[in-house]
Amino acid sequence: MVVNDTDYAVMLASPADVEDFVHGFLLTEGVIRDTAEVDSVTVTDRPEGVVAHARLHGALPGHLRRERATPGMSSCGLCGVRSLQEALRPVRPVADGPVFTPAALFAAMAALPDWQPCNAAAGAMHVAAFAAADGTIRHAREDVGRHNALDKLIGALLRDGVAPATGFVVTSSRCSYEMVQKSAAFGLPLLCTASAPTALAIRLARRANMSLVSLARGGSFLIGCGGQRIAATEATGDG
Repeated sequence: MVVNDTDYAVMLASPADVEDFVHGFLLTEGVIRDTAEVDSVTVTDRPEGVVAHARLHGALPGHLRRERATPGMSSCGLCGVRSLQEALRPVRPVADGPVFTPAALFAAMAALPDWQPCNAAAGAMHVAAFAAADGTIRHAREDVGRHNALDKLIGALLRDGVAPATGFVVTSSRCSYEMVQKSAAFGLPLLCTASAPTALAIRLARRANMSLVSLARGGSFLIGCGGQRIAATEATGDG
């Protein structure tokens, strides 16, 4: 990924929805706040991989004008950062509300396989999907890496002008710290994952005023934090 002629990052990612990936990655990295800041994205296929060149209206922020120490792997959202301060950067709190029903969470999780054509064909692919308040999935993106799938989804929502508070995100993965960090950067109120969250993910979600839900299947789910956004549950903030 090249930003304003500066080599910014090298990521292991599935070569689909690249423009969405660029927009989402730049937003969750703190390079941009809105798609209007991106003038163009040019994607070039080369024998060794794909080069995505993003042209911003302004200059690349000085504190972000750096090269990653190592390539970003598909399984890690923090590869290349060189300090704890950089890895554990603060997030903006998400606005209060809305409230979602358990039925909506179950419906969205149950529908995930229908939005995974690449995984059905090849296996080993994650999906991140955005569901409306009633649990109907509206957008979904796949990638070999869960962080990349979420960045692609956020990029798609950003480009389509979807307000994050109008729904929630469901993913096929576990909920790690970086997944919360990316979701909070876009202002998503609730993240529902197939597997349980890490302790660090829950702590960050509390600071970001986000809700974490996991293991939503078989008529039950785990609330890691933010129970006030789940209908018919006690608003204790703990699962």
